[in-house]
Amino acid sequence: MSSSSSALNEELKCSICLDVFTNPVSTPCGHNFCQTCLNECWKNTQKCSCPICKETFSKRPDLKINTTLREVVQHFEKKFNLGDHKTHNTVPIEDETAKKNQLVKTQTDVQQMIQNRMKKIQDIQRSVEMRKRNTEEEKSHSVEEFTDLIRSIERCQTEVVEMLEEKQKAAEKQAEDLIKELEQEITELKRRNCELEQISHTEDHLHLLQIDPSLYSPKNSKNWTEISIDTHVDTLNTALTRLKDTLDQRLGQAVLRRMQQYAVDVTLDPDTAHPKLILSDDGKQVTCGDIRKKLPDKPERFDHCVNVLGKKGFSSGRFYFEVQVKGKTEWDLGVARESINRKGQITVTPVNGFWTVGLRNENEYKARAGPRVSLCVRMKPQKVGVFVDYEEGLVSFYDVESSSHIYSFTGQSFTQTLFPFFGPSLNYNGKNSTPLIITAVSYN
Repeated sequence: MSSSSSALNEELKCSICLDVFTNPVSTPCGHNFCQTCLNECWKNTQKCSCPICKETFSKRPDLKINTTLREVVQHFEKKFNLGDHKTHNTVPIEDETAKKNQLVKTQTDVQQMIQNRMKKIQDIQRSVEMRKRNTEEEKSHSVEEFTDLIRSIERCQTEVVEMLEEKQKAAEKQAEDLIKELEQEITELKRRNCELEQISHTEDHLHLLQIDPSLYSPKNSKNWTEISIDTHVDTLNTALTRLKDTLDQRLGQAVLRRMQQYAVDVTLDPDTAHPKLILSDDGKQVTCGDIRKKLPDKPERFDHCVNVLGKKGFSSGRFYFEVQVKGKTEWDLGVARESINRKGQITVTPVNGFWTVGLRNENEYKARAGPRVSLCVRMKPQKVGVFVDYEEGLVSFYDVESSSHIYSFTGQSFTQTLFPFFGPSLNYNGKNSTPLIITAVSYN
């Protein structure tokens, strides 16, 4: 074995047993030893110290196997049989050169392995940090939204209580007035009854004939059987129905506001636009014309389907954009991965890298989920919001004006850059000439 190989061999040896590492573990001070060797060295001791730098640890460390170092050792053992310490004094020069070359290659491979693992650790750490930031934001937004909703419920409760109290006061006033009127009628009836009682005992027949006939029947007597106090209280049901509608609206607004916080500036990429498409100078509007322009047939350009992508792609995090679809009879919106097929006939489905919803025949809304899913919308969307959470595998669509959810693709696995996708559809002799317009997000 060459001197450089021997040096590397020494680096991969335990300083206690002087042999190649077996299940290497790392101490808090950064030195490595065989797990068995270090355990034996620390056997029956309260305070442990590093056999190399002598740093003392007040508490026995919880030793974990250094998997990266173990993989490096195993890799070298396979190539050089590091456990074989016999010397070979008669190694041919050609073999030694080959060994050196192989060693250099192996060292490069190991360094690459180490770099890849370090990069993976960094990716995981970034992902955890991003998740932590997102969680804190979600917690903050959730507290705000639930506090707002609780206030709405409390206001509704106060209104219901006040309304019930007002209705009770009105019912009590009505009852009081009716009772007063009834008592007046009773007094009048008693008076008449006394008069009739006196007249019934008279023997003066002429006087009987002269009595006013109206005395025998009460004047303006009400039919009290038709009069009652309303005991049916439907205020609570009405209030709860109104509260439900309010909460649905508020929840929709809350969700949409949360999406809108991730708004990005989207412009159209002319290099991807089908030759019939007409893009505005600012890259915010697209419609389909009647003439196919002569443009370079670039690999990224759609040549059959009248589609166009956004300039900027996204490979992590969350993003949101809004598109005005008012006045159109057909359109498609969503996102597409970078490697989609852009030539010839295209099947727009998640399997092929498209996550979109669209309109056909003026009022048929569908999600292109493969197979298509018919969508039921409460009102015709004038502006559509598109939200993507890359890590969660989520693509959602919202009716911006009504703050209502249209459709979501969930549980997707994104591994490529995603681009905003726009399909204004054909012109149809001016029937569908209104452009798709990327609008600035106006926070609700």
